[in-house]
Amino acid sequence: MIPQPRPLIEVFSDIPDVRKSRGKRHPLSAILALSCCAMLCGSRSYSAIADWGRNYGSAITHALGFTHNTPCASTLHTIFGRLDREVFEAKLGVWADSVVAHTPATPEAPETAMAVDGKTLRGSKKQGAPGTHLLSVFAHRLGLTLTQQAVAAKTNEIKEVETVLSQIVLAGRVVTMDALLTQRQVAQTIVDAGGDYVMLVKENQPQLKADIELVFTMPPVGDRQESVRTVDVGHGRIETRNLTTSEALVGYSDWPGLAQVFEVGRHVITKKTGAERVEVVYGVTSLSSERATPGRVLALVRGHWAIENKSHWVRDVTFDEDRSQVRCGNIPQVMATLRNTTIGLLRWAGHTNIAAACRRLAAQPVQALALIGIAFEN
Repeated sequence: MIPQPRPLIEVFSDIPDVRKSRGKRHPLSAILALSCCAMLCGSRSYSAIADWGRNYGSAITHALGFTHNTPCASTLHTIFGRLDREVFEAKLGVWADSVVAHTPATPEAPETAMAVDGKTLRGSKKQGAPGTHLLSVFAHRLGLTLTQQAVAAKTNEIKEVETVLSQIVLAGRVVTMDALLTQRQVAQTIVDAGGDYVMLVKENQPQLKADIELVFTMPPVGDRQESVRTVDVGHGRIETRNLTTSEALVGYSDWPGLAQVFEVGRHVITKKTGAERVEVVYGVTSLSSERATPGRVLALVRGHWAIENKSHWVRDVTFDEDRSQVRCGNIPQVMATLRNTTIGLLRWAGHTNIAAACRRLAAQPVQALALIGIAFEN
């Protein structure tokens, strides 16, 4: 059993059950425990979860909290559709945040860094399900999703980002985001709460982008610019990154909390063909040069994309999320929340290859129970 601040099975017991007592056959906590354990073993849908519950015998069934047989797929469909997704998300978000809060900082990552980004549940969207674009907050280092909020479409992320930020602890933490969410009010909200930000700047902030571009094309007299360079070789590519920081706009720009601006240059060479690709992007951060060297800023910029590699990609490839066409009620978001929790739990337990971890647990389901805090005695 991994040393979680609070076992996940206890969190499941706190989820309110909206069902009436009459005719209620299975405890909600047992159903959620079953769902999480089945996903830990690689189940991708609520029908697969129902099948998993019948595969391992009565001992595991009783350990999960069932007094009868485990529920069928239609029962899971009904319960997931009626579950209060906001409360469910909030309870699991508190658990994930407590895991982050109890994880010691490292010299390389003195503050907790969190990425904010959106993902569309494409299969459910095709079926006309509401709220299929989810805006999530993801802890870079641990790989846990701290919260997610359903939005009408990607363009509505700007409207909902304030809601998402209000659901998490910002004080003493760094929030990273791409250019779509680089907005004055968002920056103000973060610094007012005692947090910091690292934001990319593109055409949606034309004046800010022009000011930063000028700093690095025509450096002001006396401007002390610092740089870092990294080279990565792998996957048939040679990728060179250069990040340069400047404090020239401090006191000139009225961007909330601005402490440094930066330029990131990427030069990618495909070894097989020799083709080259060059990209330059700009950004702003509230972290001062004393708190964040160019190397630290670059690590935060690169770390932002962990939400794509460690969460979105795994949900699509390992758990087949984009092909899932569930569309009724709250089911799409409930299933996404369970996937997030499963992935976060496996990363917290030290697994880096989620697909391999699921295969291992499918052969040893008792370990899946241990991960959520159930001590199994046969």
